[in-house]
Amino acid sequence: MTTLDLRTFGNELLTEKNTSRMPALFIGHGSPMNAIEQNSYTKSLQKLGQSLEKPKAIMVVSAHWQTRGTFVHVSPAPKTIHDFGRFPKALFDVQYPANGSPEFAKMVSSQITSTKVLHDDEWVLDHGAWAVLKQMYPDANIPVFQLSLDFSKGPAYHYNLAKELNALRNKGLLIIGSGNIVHNQGMLDWNNPNAKGYDWAIEFDEKVKANLQSHNHAPLIDYAPFGKAVQLSIPTNEHYHPMLYAAALQQKNEELKLFYEEMQMGSISMRCFMVS
Repeated sequence: MTTLDLRTFGNELLTEKNTSRMPALFIGHGSPMNAIEQNSYTKSLQKLGQSLEKPKAIMVVSAHWQTRGTFVHVSPAPKTIHDFGRFPKALFDVQYPANGSPEFAKMVSSQITSTKVLHDDEWVLDHGAWAVLKQMYPDANIPVFQLSLDFSKGPAYHYNLAKELNALRNKGLLIIGSGNIVHNQGMLDWNNPNAKGYDWAIEFDEKVKANLQSHNHAPLIDYAPFGKAVQLSIPTNEHYHPMLYAAALQQKNEELKLFYEEMQMGSISMRCFMVS
């Protein structure tokens, strides 16, 4: 299909009668073990999945698919990848056999005009996607695809790219950013999984929370002035950028609901929110 054909294809779908508008979500995904554990966090995801209108498709922007350039996954049958090590066999046995959605994936690439979005049919569902969806939609009966994170670009690129996807929410697409606002693996307290967050982790997490609640996104994009707290909270930004996708999709008439809040192992924020 040519670029012109894709534009026409996407425009035709965008002009179809709207379904109910889907929310946009940011999910702090944390440990892959959350895919098989029962705890307050996973129960919150189960409740969320049960409360939402069933989407036509789900697009996940995961911290674990980083590329040079922006790609969208167009496979009709994405495989489940276990992109981690040193976890129990029960976790490696998990499969999430959802179909892909080439149609919606092509809509995404046609909708974004600020950069060229390339098609990829080799990627799989990484744990940033399936570990979350396993709890929200355990039957894997909703088509799923992923949009990659261009690691060569900064926060403003990702924030502005997300804004171009707003119209697709009217077509039944549920957009999920999956990462963690605070994510410092080098300072994890492995001996105390329920450890209260370090002072710097709590400080940065609370500042992000305050700016989200006030719809003040500029400091979330240019976060350097947060100083040491942000340097420790975001030693690398791949887990932070998915949050910007959900924040950017908030419209002036939409509310932001913080539906889960927890610090794990001292340096992981499990904060989750929804805009609708």
